[in-house]
Formats: sequence, C-alpha cells, structure tokens
Amino acid sequence: MHYMHNGRNRAAHIAKIVVMVVIFMAVFTWVVMALWNWLVPGIIGWKAIDYWQAMGLLVLSKILFGFGRFGGGGHWHWRARMAERWERMTPEEREKFREGMRQRCGRGGPPEAETGG
Repeated sequence: MHYMHNGRNRAAHIAKIVVMVVIFMAVFTWVVMALWNWLVPGIIGWKAIDYWQAMGLLVLSKILFGFGRFGGGGHWHWRARMAERWERMTPEEREKFREGMRQRCGRGGPPEAETGG
C-alpha cells in the first residue's frame, strides 16, 4: 500500500490496529460481564461478576477452548490424524466407515473419502 512507504506511516497504522484491538477486547469483556450478570444469577443462582472476572473468564476460555482460527489448533490436529487413519484403511474399511457415517448423520464420510478414495 502506498501510504506505508515510510516508517512513520507504518507505525501509525500499527498503533491504530493496537488501539482497535484493545477497544474490541474491552467492549467484548464488558459484553461477557453484562450477559453473565443478566443471565447466570437468575438462571443458575450464581453471583454476578465484575469486569476483571469477566476478562479472566475470557482468558480461561481461550486457554481451554480457543476462539475460532486463533484457537489451540485442536481441529487441525484431529483432521490430520483422521486423514492419516483414512490413508491406512483398506477399501473395505473405508466403505464400512462411510456406511457408519451415513447411518449416524446421513453423510458419506470425510470429504477426502469422496474425492481421493
């Protein structure tokens, strides 16, 4: 981009991004706190939380579960492991797996099975 030719413009652009991320996180933390305090005490009877406890919940959930593509990568690990297992299956085992998937969820197995098999 032409506006990033010198270091000052690049630094200003990075600073804007950092400020936007901080604002987004602050608002997101407030939304979590507000939703918790609106729903959880009335439904479960747990006590209300403050802003910093809400941020702690967000950090804890990030550590435990990840958030989308920024998460821990567990989805990709599972996918790679499944692809490896698929490659080691015989054609009969693959068909048996496909049939089991059809019975369970109405689909024919992993996408690799339909194209690579």
